Amino acid sequence: MINKIEINNVATFQEIQHLHNLKEFNYFFGANGTGKTAISQVINSPDDYSSCSVIWGTQTPLETMVYNKDFVDRNFNQQKLPGVFTLGETAKETLDKIDLIKENIIELQDEIETMTKTLQGADGKGGKKADLLNLNKFYKEKFFKMKQKHSDKLSGTQTGEGMRGFIGSQESFMDKVLKESTNNTASLLKQVELEEKAKTIFSNTHVTVNLLTEIDTEEINKHEKNPILQKRIIGKDDVDIAAMILRLNNSDWVRHGLSFYETNNGVCPFCQQATTEGFRNSLSEYFDETFIQNSNEIKMLIDNYSADTYRLQNQIQALIDLQSDFLDAEKLKKEKQLLDSTIIINKQRLEEKQKESSQVFTLDSLENVLTKIANLIATANTKIAENNRIVNNLRSEKITLTAQIWKFIISELATDITEYKRQKASIDCAINNLNIHISTKKLAKEEKENALRGLEKQTTNVVSTRNDINNLLDVFGFKNFKLDLGDEPNTYKLVREDGSDAKNTLSEGERNFFTFLYFYHLLKGSQVETGIANDKIVVIDDPISSLDNDVLFIVSTLIRELIQTVRDNNGSIKQIFILTHNIYFHKEVAYNRKRNKGVLNEETFWLIKKNGKASTVESQSENPIRTSYELLWDEVRKDTRNNATIQNTLRRILENYFKLLGGIPLDEIYKDFSGEDKMKCKALCSWVNDGSHSSFDEAFYTSLDTAMIQKFLDVFKQIFQKTNHIAHYNMMMGTISEIEDINVTTAYEDGNP
Repeated sequence: MINKIEINNVATFQEIQHLHNLKEFNYFFGANGTGKTAISQVINSPDDYSSCSVIWGTQTPLETMVYNKDFVDRNFNQQKLPGVFTLGETAKETLDKIDLIKENIIELQDEIETMTKTLQGADGKGGKKADLLNLNKFYKEKFFKMKQKHSDKLSGTQTGEGMRGFIGSQESFMDKVLKESTNNTASLLKQVELEEKAKTIFSNTHVTVNLLTEIDTEEINKHEKNPILQKRIIGKDDVDIAAMILRLNNSDWVRHGLSFYETNNGVCPFCQQATTEGFRNSLSEYFDETFIQNSNEIKMLIDNYSADTYRLQNQIQALIDLQSDFLDAEKLKKEKQLLDSTIIINKQRLEEKQKESSQVFTLDSLENVLTKIANLIATANTKIAENNRIVNNLRSEKITLTAQIWKFIISELATDITEYKRQKASIDCAINNLNIHISTKKLAKEEKENALRGLEKQTTNVVSTRNDINNLLDVFGFKNFKLDLGDEPNTYKLVREDGSDAKNTLSEGERNFFTFLYFYHLLKGSQVETGIANDKIVVIDDPISSLDNDVLFIVSTLIRELIQTVRDNNGSIKQIFILTHNIYFHKEVAYNRKRNKGVLNEETFWLIKKNGKASTVESQSENPIRTSYELLWDEVRKDTRNNATIQNTLRRILENYFKLLGGIPLDEIYKDFSGEDKMKCKALCSWVNDGSHSSFDEAFYTSLDTAMIQKFLDVFKQIFQKTNHIAHYNMMMGTISEIEDINVTTAYEDGNP
């Protein structure tokens, strides 16, 4: 069945209208011009209306049969009227085979729909397919969190090359993870290694860099180990004053005072006494050439040490100022500070050695700090060399690093990937099995349908439909034309009694009535030899246009019969939509004695309203057309009453008044009568009960003459007399103003129902 219809931007429906929770029987009431035909057209051809939709409760849409103006024009106005194939009289064995195959097809279809619901749910959005979607959604989000965790450092801050193409899409990222988990053979590196490599390989600027200049520490090491530092530098020991200087250990004091002695022209700077020439010679001889040479060596050491350490300090400072990305400048600064302080101390010691050359001095070694500095430079040069190698092989390096990054990602997700694959394999297996079984069942159903079509071709004909339609035309009083077989096989034509063509001379009412009879029989058959048993949806849009009241009742009766076949599940019709603007017709087709108030589970009621130029469809909690008891009595009061409708009217009055209101069953009313009147009462009750169930029985009784009808009307009155309800009879047959008028709950802004 159709579960939901959405109407939008078609005819007078300017805003979307939702028709939800549709049932087996769906009644629509609306004035002419409100959009009823548009609804029937959308149901008939939803693909022609892109802004509308028809949603089925089953996965397989059923054949849709629509009676509206389009159907009348399409079938009545063509040159030849297609024949309607129905099952004719044939061997019982063949008919039994047809029934059995139909049952098999229904069983197969039920199995297909059950498995389809398991596969994708009743609405196409559930089942195993939904389980797979939910599983994918869960793990897509979970995998993507891993990407977000490492994206900045592993994909390259600016370029995103490590995960290029997978940055913003959860689905593509998941697909890549699953693919890499299967075929990635790259080496697994630690995260810190990957981050370091990514800085270079995924950098915005890819250039070669010059190696840093390494420091030369050889000369400084020699300075620190110069033997002059350990040598006690004193004068010549065989000079006469040597013994005194050695005893006093004041060689450095004497040497420093010598400059004052010479400046003072040989007068002792301390005692201010003139010295002898011999004393002068002794001093000069004591500080001989060897002493002067050693003193000069100390001075040279000081000069060389200062120059070499100055050069070294400047070289290291230049490396710091270079701000190389490959050099740990902070560590280098700390080592340089230690170097500078040690050099200052050593220079002070060298100066002391120069002043006190007879003393032994040792310099603090720079070897450890210089080794650390050399190692920092060597480490930087290693990185620079790697950078240059990468730049020279950038394309292959990117490929390698990208593979290593994905290897790291899938190693982090290893447990989740395994679990996802396990669950997915289980769901995929279930989906695959369901698809196989559905395909197998569909193939079996198709084979059964082919067999059914073969049997139908053997047993169908268009003659039975012709005979049935002509019988109804005759019974209902349409005697001046009939349906005959056409000049071409399996076609019809309308003819007069003399055989002349009647198609172009029918009145509008005759044409509409005949076309409805044709549609009515088409519901039971097919315009081709096969497909008679196909399940179908029926839409009937205002079939009583241009019909008089007599024919209106006949059409209503036929439609009620269709409704009853659906209710009894006896036939191929599964759902009916009825749209009308006629109150009486709506009342007749929608009448159900079981409905007290509200709606039955099998039905829906809708009001179509038009406000200005825009139409709306409103669901109703009960039948919006509430007819009064007066409408039934009005039919009885009329002098020109219709033999075809009076029987149903009498039944409704008796049923409403005695059975429903008074609790008196119809088959017990005759007990208040005696003799001939009792027989008439029983006959009347029997007649009205019979007339409410079969359209063909009703058709038979329409042939009763006026005299016969009058006899039953007399008995009808006597029923009220015998039951002491004649006052009610007189009131209903008398003053209309005392009776409640017809109450029609509608709200039409334009047009009259």
